Amino acid sequence: MGIEATGTLHTIFETKQVSERFSKREFVLEMSDNPKYVQLVLFQSTGDRCAQLDGLSVGDKVKVEFSLRGREWKSPSGEVKYFNSLDCWSVVAVGAGQSRGGSHEPAPNKADWPKSEPDSDIPF
Repeated sequence: MGIEATGTLHTIFETKQVSERFSKREFVLEMSDNPKYVQLVLFQSTGDRCAQLDGLSVGDKVKVEFSLRGREWKSPSGEVKYFNSLDCWSVVAVGAGQSRGGSHEPAPNKADWPKSEPDSDIPF
């Protein structure tokens, strides 16, 4: 399941080596349509995807593609709990603060565009 979210990086944690073959890196995305009700959402990147956050900084606006995962856990006493995780597939910088970590190039300056010939059928 692919879901997208856009927001501002609020916190970026260091990569944790959970086991010999598994590493994860968590980050918090600040998302809100209304500044009065800011949502701070925890995502995780695993394995090679942990490095996607290396070129980004707190305050950068990013687009995250992720999947929603859930699992059941039973304690030794028999109590059952459920956990959700937002597993990040990609993090890409967007908007004005994209110079670090994003692959987006700035829009060309219109003054640098070639001038149209007067009899050209191009409308600009």
